[in-house]
Amino acid sequence: MATIKELREQAANVVSEARTMLDAISDKSTPEQRKEAEQSVDKALEEAGQIEARAERLTNLEAAEKRAVEAADREERDAREARRPVLGAAEARNGGDMDYRTAFHEYIRAQGQKGDMSPEARAVLQRGEARVEHRAQTTSNSAGGFTVPTELLNIMIRQMVAFGPMYDPGITTEIVTTGGGAITMPTINDTTVTIEKSTEGTTYTDDGGKDATFGEKTLNAFPFNTEWLRVSKELADDSVFAMETILGNLLGERLGRRANLELTVGDGTGDPNGIVTASGAGKVATATDAITADEIIDLLHSVDPAYRTSPATRFMFNDLTLAAIRKLKDGDGNYLWQMGNIQAGIPGSLLGYNYSINQAVVGLGGGANSRVMLFGDFSKYYVRKVGQPLIGAIQDKDFWPGFGIAGYIRFDGELADATAVKHMALASS
Repeated sequence: MATIKELREQAANVVSEARTMLDAISDKSTPEQRKEAEQSVDKALEEAGQIEARAERLTNLEAAEKRAVEAADREERDAREARRPVLGAAEARNGGDMDYRTAFHEYIRAQGQKGDMSPEARAVLQRGEARVEHRAQTTSNSAGGFTVPTELLNIMIRQMVAFGPMYDPGITTEIVTTGGGAITMPTINDTTVTIEKSTEGTTYTDDGGKDATFGEKTLNAFPFNTEWLRVSKELADDSVFAMETILGNLLGERLGRRANLELTVGDGTGDPNGIVTASGAGKVATATDAITADEIIDLLHSVDPAYRTSPATRFMFNDLTLAAIRKLKDGDGNYLWQMGNIQAGIPGSLLGYNYSINQAVVGLGGGANSRVMLFGDFSKYYVRKVGQPLIGAIQDKDFWPGFGIAGYIRFDGELADATAVKHMALASS
């Protein structure tokens, strides 16, 4: 089986061959030769995409295998922990050298019965519960709640960021606050205001025509939760030392999927004003199910040059839209989409700009009037986050002998300047 590196090299070679075939077309080429070459290039791009998909699957498989090995290592450490002698009363009160994560696992295996736990684990768990009110990532409940290991929070946040680009602070501008009170954000667009040439001895005009016009946007803090995730006793027993990864991925996907959706297409009424909703009108396509190379160029130039030079300027669209874009060419027969350098980690680009895949943006098959593409300075979109996500776990009669766990976040989003990011919509009919 080919390695990931070999697959990526194959994909790069196929693309290189496609470029050679395309460059071989000249003014002396017959229409039949040109058509044959273009078909060969399209076939090569499709083959490169398939090789890239194989490389991605192999990457995911190796990552899963690595997690399995890590889980086995953790289980071995647990076995060593179980063979340790019981501590004396003084050592138990201090918690010994057991970490909270190990105590948490012992709690789960004991089905919440602290009497069946070692004195050391009980001491560590009690110490963690005593400080639960001071830990932003945990919560407890008088009916049997307990805190969860910090590793779970870290995995969950990473999964949220990986799931959707709009929650990623590398795409938008992030504002993190400790409280959830409304934030008033002044806005201004002064790009169209000009200044006048002075003439000696004349009085400056003072009719208010050049006054700065400020606007106002508000960032609130809308709460969202995963609902309870029920974890069976069997799963807790069999996979306890992979639990942070399992639960972190599940909760992170749920929160990340909803956060990205709201920050993309939220209507701003009782929820965030998503980037698609808040963006300005840039271009209307002539078709109800397709876009052209010229229309993408028109969208790009609908955004003021002052915003196009920002490092945060990019395109954003659905993966189905990207599939169509990869086949588009300019008037000289050159592809708009550029693959980049896979081996060097250089991402693909469109008309020289980076792009983000966002599955919450409607694809080309979404129907008439659908907003299928965005372009502009995404740093003008502000995502307000209240602290860190909360994680709560509980074990009572409804969940026993397993337990329930849930995640909770508060956030909002708003585009400060609608001229900074524009959208392309499909035709109405």
